Amino acid sequence: MVRVPLTPQDHERGRRLGEVLRAARGPRSMTSVATAVGMSPETLRKIETGRVPTPAFFTVVTLCTELGVPLDQLADRCAADAPAEPRSA
Repeated sequence: MVRVPLTPQDHERGRRLGEVLRAARGPRSMTSVATAVGMSPETLRKIETGRVPTPAFFTVVTLCTELGVPLDQLADRCAADAPAEPRSA
């Protein structure tokens, strides 16, 4: 099976995903969150930095559950035309 190359938009969405998850992690250490969801800190680091722009669905669900981020909110904030962080008025 041949994997279709990711587009620049896919990479940008992955970058925004990482920003949202990093912001949601707040002061918690990368190690504590990674351990809580059963992944290595290096995998979490790659997701947060956008080096893994398309993590598996259940990986994202597990991280969102641990970090208290509703999936619909995550999808809205990672949309092509949305900023990663909501703007203050």
